[in-house]
Amino acid sequence: MRTDPVAALRAALARTGGRSSDFDLNPETVLPPGRKLRAAGVLVPVSLASGVPRVILTKRSSALKHHPGQIAFPGGKQDETDRDVEAAALREAHEEIGLPLGLARVLGRMPEHETVTGFRITPVVAVLEDDFDLVPEPGEVEEAFSVPLSHLIDPDNYLTESRYWRGVRRRYYIVPYGPYYIWGATARILRALAARMQP
Repeated sequence: MRTDPVAALRAALARTGGRSSDFDLNPETVLPPGRKLRAAGVLVPVSLASGVPRVILTKRSSALKHHPGQIAFPGGKQDETDRDVEAAALREAHEEIGLPLGLARVLGRMPEHETVTGFRITPVVAVLEDDFDLVPEPGEVEEAFSVPLSHLIDPDNYLTESRYWRGVRRRYYIVPYGPYYIWGATARILRALAARMQP
């Protein structure tokens, strides 16, 4: 990025905009009123250590019951011991990829994202100015890797695909990068960030 990435991210987070959901591309979906959503926090960690801003993502273990092998942000559901979703995102990032506590400088939060699996996810955007050793937690994370922020904030890199889920065709965003197939909630959150980053 030619501009200051921290300033650009702060400006993006300051822009107004509503929540997103896994149903954004499926307007015919009727959601039940009064549904209960579980709070979760994910970290959108932007590493500045190499001089080229890169977003760290994980590939979930193929052995997991839920979302095996999918690309995801570090993060997870908010526990009772977590102060808030930000604390949950930072705790999970420490557990999942070995992010040292205190290394991430939180810039702010994006609007909540509702998933088809019943979570209310709050994306927490943070910058990492120092490098660290990525240590995937073997029970949950198959691989940790990074993608240039410039790739993820370019709307032209996003495509729409669809598949049947519970008997209904569901459309969703994808943002491929090399061998990685980034889709679903992760791609939707990144697409929302890309929209906010546009001048």
